[in-house]
Amino acid sequence: METSVQFGHWKGIEETGHRRVDVGDDREQRNSASLVESMVPVQDNRASVGDLMALDKTLAGIKAIFLDLDGTIYLGDTLIEGSLDFLGRLEEAGIKRYFLSNNSSRSVKQYVAKLHGMGIPAAAEDVLLSTHDLLAWLDGEGVTETYLVGTDGMKEMLEEAGVSTDSADPQYVVLGYDTEITYEKLSRASVLMHRGVPLVVSHPDMVCPSPDGGLPDTGAYMALFEATTGVSAAHVTGKPNAGMILHKVEELGLEPGQCAMVGDRLYTDIEMADRAGVHGVLVLSGEATREDLVAATQNPSLVVGSVAELCCRSC
Repeated sequence: METSVQFGHWKGIEETGHRRVDVGDDREQRNSASLVESMVPVQDNRASVGDLMALDKTLAGIKAIFLDLDGTIYLGDTLIEGSLDFLGRLEEAGIKRYFLSNNSSRSVKQYVAKLHGMGIPAAAEDVLLSTHDLLAWLDGEGVTETYLVGTDGMKEMLEEAGVSTDSADPQYVVLGYDTEITYEKLSRASVLMHRGVPLVVSHPDMVCPSPDGGLPDTGAYMALFEATTGVSAAHVTGKPNAGMILHKVEELGLEPGQCAMVGDRLYTDIEMADRAGVHGVLVLSGEATREDLVAATQNPSLVVGSVAELCCRSC
């Protein structure tokens, strides 16, 4: 059972029922320790996925598209070849596009600045982050006192929303993708968890794609804390939570079948597409490989090498 939670322009999902699921990458070589099990939203429109019309590379029939960033539009600070042309084709086709990322290391302002620096026009309302989903959940739970393991950019977003990030008596330890991690942060968070303070995590991603290979992401930090303290996350926000897409689909007055999620991860991007009942387009420019599809439980509508192949009648 679910109820909506409004947080500014962000409509999250407040859960009154949960199920235990494995939220990690299912490849054993990336998880020598057991994957962390976490409470995740039960919202699931998966039954409607089979009713979707077939999708091809032209994206015919799509009115809005949600684009992952890391591994989909860029790798680190390098644009994936063809991504700018792809975005231009979306604009010419009149397809609304939104950038949707689990990477909580940057604030919305920082993402907009990065996109502008890469030649991609974007406004704050075009950027949807796992941090928004986290804030909606914290608001729904009445949480205002936390200890944050996260970057200054994430700290800025939480504190602007009225959430303390360095409380002497935190209700939760909040874990984000902290690219400024220190041993002091790890130690203090571990002590708090030993004392019974629960952990909430912005997103489950194990690996952040980069031009030089995968880098430790929040799921890896989560596994570290479980190994250190024996404490599993009480809740994990971000993709694959279907609410991250469905609030915008509803706002646009569209049906899920008129929308697509494009990303490089099966267990977040395509899993969320399945749950939301939108088309899932898997790109092989980031984490996932064709070999991963063999054992995958997710059902992408389309698999392409990169976004360069999309919305293009002559590609």
